[in-house]
Amino acid sequence: MRIPLAPHNPRIQAVRDLRTPRGRRTAQRFAAEGPTLLAEAQRSGLRPREIFASEAGLARFDAAAYETEGIPVHLVPERVLARLSDVETPSGLVAVFDLPDDDPAAVLARPGVVLLLAGVGDPGNAGTLVRSAEAFGAAGVLFGRGGADPFAPKVVRAAMGTTFRLPLAVVGPDEVVAAAREAGRPIVAADVDGEPLDGAGIEPNAVIAIGNERRGVRDWLPAWDRAVRIPQRSAVESLNAAVAGSIVLYVASRCQEPCQVAEKR
Repeated sequence: MRIPLAPHNPRIQAVRDLRTPRGRRTAQRFAAEGPTLLAEAQRSGLRPREIFASEAGLARFDAAAYETEGIPVHLVPERVLARLSDVETPSGLVAVFDLPDDDPAAVLARPGVVLLLAGVGDPGNAGTLVRSAEAFGAAGVLFGRGGADPFAPKVVRAAMGTTFRLPLAVVGPDEVVAAAREAGRPIVAADVDGEPLDGAGIEPNAVIAIGNERRGVRDWLPAWDRAVRIPQRSAVESLNAAVAGSIVLYVASRCQEPCQVAEKR
């Protein structure tokens, strides 16, 4: 019979600290909530450091299988586990993972396009874009410093498992421009003044920059090689960043050898 962790056990506070960027940086760990994300991690070959579950949460996964591998499974009172969750209806299960050690250079060294979130602050949009990046074959995702944190709980939830498989790294504005040039990658920005996407094409090694819905990439990214825009009806002011980015990623996935890239003017 498992003995529940006491509400003031230091392990509880350590997991609660992972809800903040500072806590994640200090511990070099992040938390993922729910049986679906735990199963996605297992499918991706990633093992948690430890698991915290309520009585109801224990019934939603095979705790014994993890314990056999030496992964601690802690029983936590329902009211205490709710303090570890950032959702209104907690799932009863929180798993703790090591932060990956990917850096921008490592992401840019992989074949394929790279997605750059240049000022995307909404965690739901950021997580959705990470998921789209995997779906459309991107090499990885660079998160612009000052925007959404790649391992914030809401981003991890919205990415729906891609966090465990796709390389992610945080980068500054000047740093990414220099790194892209060093890697021989053009930066293609989604911008209202860009060339129509359906005629411009996307280089197969491009860094695709998606910015804030209202201000685009201009407030964050200091320079880019060329810009593209998604043709749309004039009555619509702008597309959601996740929608726009997903469209550009889809076109990039279709735009390989047969695709003609428009020359920079």
